[in-house]
Amino acid sequence: MIMQAPKVFKLIMVITIALSCQQKPGSIVAKKAQLIRQSDEFTFTEGPTTDKNGNVYFTDQPSNRIIRWNTDDGFTVFMENAGRSNGLFFLNETELLACADEKNELWLINTETKEIKILVDNFEGKKLNGPNDMWVDKSGGIYFTDPYYERDYWENPEQVIEKQNVYYLTPGFSQVLVADSQLVQPNGIIGTPDGKTLYVADIGDKKTYRYTINGKGLLTNRTLFCNMGSDGMTIDEQGNVYLTGDGVTVFDKNGKQIMHIPNKENWTANVTFGGKENKTLFITAMGAIYTLEMNVKGVR
Repeated sequence: MIMQAPKVFKLIMVITIALSCQQKPGSIVAKKAQLIRQSDEFTFTEGPTTDKNGNVYFTDQPSNRIIRWNTDDGFTVFMENAGRSNGLFFLNETELLACADEKNELWLINTETKEIKILVDNFEGKKLNGPNDMWVDKSGGIYFTDPYYERDYWENPEQVIEKQNVYYLTPGFSQVLVADSQLVQPNGIIGTPDGKTLYVADIGDKKTYRYTINGKGLLTNRTLFCNMGSDGMTIDEQGNVYLTGDGVTVFDKNGKQIMHIPNKENWTANVTFGGKENKTLFITAMGAIYTLEMNVKGVR
């Protein structure tokens, strides 16, 4: 049985951890910044994304909830019975996308009314493996990964689609296309703000790839970005890419590792930027949430 945490969570500052590289002039980390564990009251945290005001929405998947965090109020429950949502991403100012893998669906949630719309529940009549993470391009098209992770809450689990694909849901939600079918187990995904480049982590093959986005969901020029897979991922204004697993590992836009941010958890699932200035690195790791103040801003 999963213990349900209270609807309002206390802000706690439990530990700080030294970073594994020095904060030299020009560092992406703010001067004298410390990694702070804000809470460890959750079950398994995932899928963080940020709204226009810097509020971070994330999932506590085993407890079937979406939580909201900001620097003023701390943690509050945004939604119960959240479809076992995993990855989240804002489509626009009031509509939140959710990878709801309780029934292998992609949801659109109105953050004002809490109304839910199912955007995708199959591909060519076959049940999806389990949408995991997503990114929205400049035209409103949605790239999403669909790896297969068998869940204990599924009834009659079965991998109907053999390939673990990256899909593209066209603007207006009219068509689902296969963007890449050649990965072992795609998971984390993020794009650049100019809409020209997409990064996809193949966690099953311990690699992350970079693609050129040519419009209408077409991806070309797949190249190896780094020899590391990732659960979730994010990007900053300088083009640095943040991968997760053993803490957070940061690569510059050329694929060179520039920093590792460790923590005391067994697994770090995801990362994003939030806060009023969009300079707070927000990290989901097991049942905990960490923050780190940065010199760089995230990309919304």
